[in-house]
Amino acid sequence: MIRVCLAGATGWVGRELVAAIEAAEDLELASAVSRSEAGRTLRDALGASAPPVPIRGSVAEALEIPCDVLVDYTSALAVRTNVFAAIGKGVHTVVGASGLSEEDFVAIDEAARARGVGVLAVGNFALTAVLLERFAEIAAKHVGSWEIIDYGTSRKPDAPGSTARQLAARLSRVRAPSVGHPIAETHGSVEARGATVGGTQVHSVRLPGFVSSIEILFGLPDERLSIRHDSGSGAAPYVRGTLLAVRRVGDRIGLRRGLEDLLEL
Repeated sequence: MIRVCLAGATGWVGRELVAAIEAAEDLELASAVSRSEAGRTLRDALGASAPPVPIRGSVAEALEIPCDVLVDYTSALAVRTNVFAAIGKGVHTVVGASGLSEEDFVAIDEAARARGVGVLAVGNFALTAVLLERFAEIAAKHVGSWEIIDYGTSRKPDAPGSTARQLAARLSRVRAPSVGHPIAETHGSVEARGATVGGTQVHSVRLPGFVSSIEILFGLPDERLSIRHDSGSGAAPYVRGTLLAVRRVGDRIGLRRGLEDLLEL
């Protein structure tokens, strides 16, 4: 039985994860974190179908209850502290929140290896998003110019989102994209060319009506390729991917990014 501490348990994905973990025969929800519902139980916060699991106001408090895996669906401001708190306790961690930098990932990998735990950071748990990353990597080997468009709800506070950051980091390991006119020498507003992330130009759109979408555009003379993933309004795709990550995060020590090797792509 894998004991899980769920941070962000009353959020959009978190509340669906509560039900999914309860329904799984090999998983047990040991504790939960929600700042807005601290001191109550999940049954109090989510209704009679939820388990009477205590809710703590911080990951550090919740980790006082023994568990095997922390799942973090909190915020960009809290996630780094939460991951290091779990590593310090010898707890494997599945990261579903955005906000970690490339420098953070290096430090997390070093700390996890030193403590002998696994950390799995996933920009997007949806299968089609995982496939987009794989297809984009293949395309980048043959097409040298690309840019990323990162779509999110108007209330999304971070930019770019974790999916865009992860995709840019992955493509940087293939090659640097070709840029026709140097970004720094742009006439007018340089900001209009987007942010440079891992060598790739990324443009973040934040509008009502979007949940989470990612698009990568490739260009060659007289031909273009667009690969796009769009999320719907439900959390089910993220729940399936998160449960897979929970079951497999302890397979390897140190940091891994993305679900691709778990899906044997």
